[in-house]
Amino acid sequence: MKCLIVQPVHAAGLARLEQGGVTPVLCPDAELETIIGLIGDCDAVMTRDAGLCAEAIAAADRLKVIVAHGAGHDAIDKVAASQRGILVCNTPGANARSVSELALGLAIAAARLIPAADRAVREGSKGFREAERFHELFGKTALIVGWGATAQGLGRMLDVAFGMRILIHSPRSTGTLPYARVASLEEGLGIADLISLHTPLREETRNLLDRRAFAAVKRGAILVNTARAGLIDEAALADAIADGTIAGAGLDVYTAGAAQGPLGASNRVIFTPHLGGTTGEALERVAYAAAGHVLTALSGARPETTVTPPLVTA
Repeated sequence: MKCLIVQPVHAAGLARLEQGGVTPVLCPDAELETIIGLIGDCDAVMTRDAGLCAEAIAAADRLKVIVAHGAGHDAIDKVAASQRGILVCNTPGANARSVSELALGLAIAAARLIPAADRAVREGSKGFREAERFHELFGKTALIVGWGATAQGLGRMLDVAFGMRILIHSPRSTGTLPYARVASLEEGLGIADLISLHTPLREETRNLLDRRAFAAVKRGAILVNTARAGLIDEAALADAIADGTIAGAGLDVYTAGAAQGPLGASNRVIFTPHLGGTTGEALERVAYAAAGHVLTALSGARPETTVTPPLVTA
């Protein structure tokens, strides 16, 4: 059996596949033509943010499972996979600690304008600290949108390390939560000093923070997004930055070209190249877990994190 590795993964994942009798097939690049040329005799695929499109899936004669290396699976054509009876699963939680830590780092960096301060020093600019305003996080209010593993990790950090009041907006979370739940997104936006996004991108969450939402934001709030680019209307965010509604933003996800547009013109916006889960520790955990899902699926079982519905047969 073979597993196509669309993008590089940690050696721990490759070793687990080999120990389970599955040969990793490494793509030299993630171009569609390359994938189609290699996928034909593969039983499984492991992919990162490149995903897997319908055309690639159609070229796979033996494919039984597609595993997303990480929590996100938006870039995998799940409809095409389901039509072929191919399982699609992800590896949520394995990189949560790393993403939580990055969200915390972006919050601090945005509140203190650390990247802009660094540039000012390197350029020999004078008067930066006198010209700008900076903020503490301690004792303030944080609104966390979504309540998965990453959100939970960040919530605990902000609570324990900064004594922050934690509010949760997560309509799909049920049962008792460790912190107060806000009745609506608008209510939370109106009182939060820090807003951190950790919800998946669905139709109901696309442009969750649009002009109407920014109009409800407490003036001077810090915004962090380590989840999905489509959660924010970036034109509306640029205006909110310009008029001071948002005092600073840390973005690990954003649309192509955003850093070269209006958002990139502001020293109050920080961009990182999707660093959330790219620590060595997280990459090892995710690759190992993803390989485990491949082995489970190829054994005829259904991985617990399967996101596609079972194939219905007549």
